[in-house]
Amino acid sequence: MAKPVHSMIRVLDEARSLDFYKRAFGLEVADHLKFADFALIYLRHPSSPFEVELTVNFDRKEPYALGDGYGHLAVVVEDLDAEHGRFEREKLAPGPLRDFKHEGRTLARFFFVSDPDGYKIEVIQRGGRFN
Repeated sequence: MAKPVHSMIRVLDEARSLDFYKRAFGLEVADHLKFADFALIYLRHPSSPFEVELTVNFDRKEPYALGDGYGHLAVVVEDLDAEHGRFEREKLAPGPLRDFKHEGRTLARFFFVSDPDGYKIEVIQRGGRFN
């Protein structure tokens, strides 16, 4: 059986990305591997072994083109309204709160935020299928 261990994203500015992921989600550096042309930085939250791998290519000067495929990371939180307010106070530019319904029943409450490179992260209220 396969066990998910990380998701990788390419970032332009290591310091900006580390600051964002720490302030937004409390992710800490679990490992930092520096090579001649690039670095791999593994971020982890104490509540989970799953990591976000940031890849920094040192010769890259232009932002990455994210394309038109809609993909995102997702995290769950205990109090969505409080987190949305915190993101606003931190000036992390959260999107609006959304209620996602299916057949008249709320399936999820969430908002999206973009990291410094434009990657979308969905912040979901814990409950239902999102525990």
